[in-house]
Amino acid sequence: MTDPNDTAARTALPQHAPLAGVIGWPIAHSRSPNLHGHWLKRYGIPGHYIPMPVHPDDLAEVLRILPRAGFVGLNVTIPHKEAVLALADIVTDRAALIGAANTLIFRPDGKIHADNTDGYGFIANLRQSAPDWDPSDGPTALIGAGGAARGVVAALLDAGTTELRITNRTRVRAEYIRAEFGARVVVYDWAQAGNMLDGARTVVNATSQGMEGKPPLRIPLDALDPRALVTDLVYTPLITPFLAEAQARGNPTVDGLGMLIYQAVPGFERWFSRRPETDEAARAAALGEG
Repeated sequence: MTDPNDTAARTALPQHAPLAGVIGWPIAHSRSPNLHGHWLKRYGIPGHYIPMPVHPDDLAEVLRILPRAGFVGLNVTIPHKEAVLALADIVTDRAALIGAANTLIFRPDGKIHADNTDGYGFIANLRQSAPDWDPSDGPTALIGAGGAARGVVAALLDAGTTELRITNRTRVRAEYIRAEFGARVVVYDWAQAGNMLDGARTVVNATSQGMEGKPPLRIPLDALDPRALVTDLVYTPLITPFLAEAQARGNPTVDGLGMLIYQAVPGFERWFSRRPETDEAARAAALGEG
């Protein structure tokens, strides 16, 4: 046992190991701790990444306390992505445009810096997993209009999508996105979701349907172009029923795990001063196989 009075032993231990984590309600499903834990171990960084269930009523208090407890930043997931914007001191342009943040940086001057890296992660995942994918090849069909969908919309429009078709069970949420992002966004009724796929070259599920414990996404794929790239933001399970059906039709597909990995890179780099590698070892770690 180490003698706590031994000066050499005390100085050999990290005195101020940086802390980061992910907050949500619930949070047990998150694979981010696996991923960040892998990177910390891989690079020998004396830090920790902690999953924390935070009730919405406690969010403001938690964000006040954590920086004083040694935290340098957080990832933010459902249902806090929109609420943290009102609590941040500095909001990046892209987070403001999207209306949500997934990455917080606690600055040395005490200010909270909010950013959104979901769109970056989404595009990076498609470009790595489907190198021939070109967002300008044809329309994109997006299913869902929640916080994650907003990041995808901003990223796809910026990447060159000429027409972004969107549908949502509650049409008004899709209409809000059109009002904010402009004429390239075309809203379809939920009942017309299958028709929305006609001629689309990229199809994205940005709903939670198909996630473990949730009902599958039921959208008819009869009109799907066989060349269309189909992707799902859900990554538990890795191959959702939606992706499995597209694969059975012969369409190229991309799962959502890569988005999780790529969106994590900017935050890790800011918190721990090391840009991590997004390789197969990181993917295995995120899956709990590392």
